[in-house]
Amino acid sequence: MSQPFKDAIAICKAILRNGYDAYVVNAQLQKELLDGRETEIDIACEPDYEELGKLFPSLERSNEEGVVATMREGGALIRFYHTDTEESSHPEHTLARITPRMLRVLEEQGKVPPALACPYIAHTGDVYEGFEDFSKGKVQLRGIPDETLRRNYLLVIRAMRFAANFDLPIEPNSWMAIIRAASRVLDYVRISDIMDEWRKVEAECMWKFVQLLFDAQILHGLLPEVAALSRVRQQRNDEGAEESVLEHTLDCMRHYPEGEYNYDWLGTFAMLFHDVGKLYTAEYFDGKWNFYQHHRVGAKVTRKLLRRLHFLPEDVETVCHLVRHHMRFHFMLTDRGIRRFKSLDEYPRLIQIARADLEARDGSYTYFNHNMKYLERAETPEQMLEPLLNGNEIMEFTNLHPGPQVGMLRDALLKAQVAGEVTSVPEAVDYIREYKAKNFG
Repeated sequence: MSQPFKDAIAICKAILRNGYDAYVVNAQLQKELLDGRETEIDIACEPDYEELGKLFPSLERSNEEGVVATMREGGALIRFYHTDTEESSHPEHTLARITPRMLRVLEEQGKVPPALACPYIAHTGDVYEGFEDFSKGKVQLRGIPDETLRRNYLLVIRAMRFAANFDLPIEPNSWMAIIRAASRVLDYVRISDIMDEWRKVEAECMWKFVQLLFDAQILHGLLPEVAALSRVRQQRNDEGAEESVLEHTLDCMRHYPEGEYNYDWLGTFAMLFHDVGKLYTAEYFDGKWNFYQHHRVGAKVTRKLLRRLHFLPEDVETVCHLVRHHMRFHFMLTDRGIRRFKSLDEYPRLIQIARADLEARDGSYTYFNHNMKYLERAETPEQMLEPLLNGNEIMEFTNLHPGPQVGMLRDALLKAQVAGEVTSVPEAVDYIREYKAKNFG
């Protein structure tokens, strides 16, 4: 091995000892390309210019394509390129096999293989790296879409995030590349990276993002239990219209982030799972699908799914709690029922879930409005919701016969209790007698 290559390897080892990756790019090809030329060696490495400068004081910044810096060492010109550090790239793109400088020499020698006509050199980029400018009114992968994705399959998820957040269509050729790459997304992209992208999706746009995941069949691999809801049918409304549970789920996700819940990411995310239990509880009887206990079953399934997505324990508990209790506000609650409901954690979110569910179904607000009124009554101490004397006792103490006057006395007594004017049975007896004498003679 010649001295220049020994020096280049020593430089790589110095970088490695400082915690970064580094290697000589295609050493055999570089050796063949020297051919009596000035010794030039290309190194691919992980650190940027500032970090390299701390290791090699003689480093110089470069304006060459893809070159981070250059350095003279033992008579050889060393070029530093960035190595691929994307966790989500195809394995074949992890190792750089040619650089622009090597390509130029090959062209001069007339030895350019077709496969090396467009070499890719890794470099640090921003979040929009790999995408055309959005001013075109669409989300489009730069260059050859399939090759762009091979360099970083996380761009599939990012493209969907951009499309959802910016309300833009995905360019047709880019979309087909995304569909072809769908199976490789879960092969090479970490779940934590997928969720990092998902958490950047706006709450009000999340339903579009999930729809894209489903259309590309990524949801089928990521959350097959949720994707399977597209095959579960249910009655949409009292008119008998049908829909899939997934269609209903997406509608609920669209309606949930309204008003003060516009930025409630976790609440919107919980809506994705609120009916997942229907997959396991579906039962066809008497011409209708039933899903008894789907909320309880769904909460248990959701816990499993969120662990698969590496959710924080506290977020797992919140989402499972919302799924478990999302049916509570759908029924006409009594005073006792509304008090039990209001004692639940996250009850305002549960109300919003019920509202979104009704909006998605074009349902009746009769029960909902009744419960909202009863929420106000829940602020009143329970003992104040019934008069201290019932109808029979009022008639006994006032010598009245059954009739509207008894009801008027009962209402007046209850108001006096709520106002704090009456606090005991003896005071209640005195109050109704005085009220009768004053108003009924």
